[in-house]
Amino acid sequence: MSYGITVVGLGSGELDQLPLGVYRHLKQQPLVWLRTKEHPVVSELEAEGVTFESFDSIYEASDTFEDVYRQIVETLLEKSEELAITYAVPGHPFVAERTVELLVEQGADVTFLGGQSFLDAMFQALRIDPINGFQLLDATALDVERIQVTQHVLIGQVYDGFVAGDVKVQLMERYPDEHIVKLVTAAGTKHERVSEIPLYEMDRVAEVDNLTTLYVPPLTDETHLAREFSTLKHIIATLRGPDGCPWDRKQTHESLRKYLLEEAYELIEAIDTEDDDAIVEELGDVLLQVMLHAQIGADEGYFDIRDVIGTVSEKMVRRHPHVFGDVKVDDADEVVTNWNAIKQVEKGEKRKSQLDGVLMTQPGLMRAEQLQKKAAQVGFEWDDVQGAFEKLEEELHEWRSQPEDERELGDVLFSIVNVARYFKLNAEQALERTNQKFKRRFEYIEANGSLEEMTLEEMDRLWDEAKEKGL
Repeated sequence: MSYGITVVGLGSGELDQLPLGVYRHLKQQPLVWLRTKEHPVVSELEAEGVTFESFDSIYEASDTFEDVYRQIVETLLEKSEELAITYAVPGHPFVAERTVELLVEQGADVTFLGGQSFLDAMFQALRIDPINGFQLLDATALDVERIQVTQHVLIGQVYDGFVAGDVKVQLMERYPDEHIVKLVTAAGTKHERVSEIPLYEMDRVAEVDNLTTLYVPPLTDETHLAREFSTLKHIIATLRGPDGCPWDRKQTHESLRKYLLEEAYELIEAIDTEDDDAIVEELGDVLLQVMLHAQIGADEGYFDIRDVIGTVSEKMVRRHPHVFGDVKVDDADEVVTNWNAIKQVEKGEKRKSQLDGVLMTQPGLMRAEQLQKKAAQVGFEWDDVQGAFEKLEEELHEWRSQPEDERELGDVLFSIVNVARYFKLNAEQALERTNQKFKRRFEYIEANGSLEEMTLEEMDRLWDEAKEKGL
């Protein structure tokens, strides 16, 4: 049996700002349970004769806020089985109050009284209108990727320098270092204090406590807004819009196909050369192709970029049960096995052949590797690499006897791919790296004289020089 819990919001200010009904209720209680005494109205109420029992000692003894809140709720539920109790919280019971959330989640017999949230005082102190869009976030559980940088952002619980430093580091991932922010302490009271500082100095020059809230103004700097995904989405929509670019507007999935291939190969080249700047640029070009295809889908009313992101997000969770579920794996090979099994169930594959699903349009060496992997899944492969080497020798012998036969050459290449698989080498990638190496060394020869005037021996000597130089 529960006698019930009355949750009272103490507002954000001092005694004069407390509603009369709330004041009368508190005065009538023999004891008021208090989440924390760190509130400007508490000392004034104590002077009025109100007796409090606070949970501040739990904060000191617990490692996490969630532990604190759960212990508070457990105590409140136990006490409410003995008599009706009043529980007082800062501000409004339903604004940034996790203990109230937990009481509601557990089905407690709860009623609520008053409580002006700190938000009204914050808006007044900052002179901002929330109708233009704002977010209220918790500094102790901040997810910087969820911040809407074009809106007003309020971050509560910036209660000490350590928290302020952690919040600063995260915000600097999304905002310029010099972005002006405001730390507001004791908003709505006679002790209200507003400090305006650059973001990078936030944890160095300002004093913070449990009544401090950080305000981050909307970001308007076009250079930094260009880094936001929403900006890219808007740009692509504009290019494809009525007043956009004629070239972009006439593109289709089919017409863009060749560009996706080109950009993918340029990205691979940037990766091979270990050029970070080029990798960033080429990744952007690949993303551009994705965005264009998604915008075409949106224009035609079939799908948009959210569908693309949602599909891949859901797939990643489903196919990684060892990360997002309770499946146990021992190594990467087992991950791949699980992936393929889950994929087959998802697609409900009714295959005519074990080799179904290998794309016809990919380069030959890549397709050979995929065909071999598919066959290997049902045991069609050598017990060890020795058998694969012997098969390669056999195919080389057959090609030597018929060097003009393209089919024999194909058999040799297919066998090379098979050997490479045993050493976890990618034949397509290996060949491309050799192509790049050949290009670098031949260009070295060209740079050291006229090819028309060189003998083969001279070219060979320059080739060896290039090799010695690591080209």
